[in-house]
Amino acid sequence: MQQQLALVSLLVRDYDEAIEFYCQKLGFRLVENTPQGQKRWVVVAPQGDSGSALLLARASDTAQQALIGRQGAGRVWLFLQTDDFTRDYQRMLAAGVVFNEQPRVEPYGTVVVFADLYGNLWDLIERKNS
Repeated sequence: MQQQLALVSLLVRDYDEAIEFYCQKLGFRLVENTPQGQKRWVVVAPQGDSGSALLLARASDTAQQALIGRQGAGRVWLFLQTDDFTRDYQRMLAAGVVFNEQPRVEPYGTVVVFADLYGNLWDLIERKNS
């Protein structure tokens, strides 16, 4: 049997502002943007990734709106792995991404925590070769 995690649904306030952040500031590519009545099917993915992606899901009621930026309950819950930490960190910094700390070297690799436009916490990480 073969399986893979394809999409993670991420609550957003507005499709277009989310697309702009993920594509312009993080460098993701827009995979799909299909109208579906009042909603849209919007998928973004990191450059070079052919597997996982984010489904940007506009919050549709007050309960969902209250969870925008809080899906990880204040913890890092999304991890953007890179093959060149310095390149991506400098590009994201120049694009205005908010970093919560200075980059650090850990036994598993080089990492820094950043927040997306809604406050969700991410790790930008370049893992050490095993």
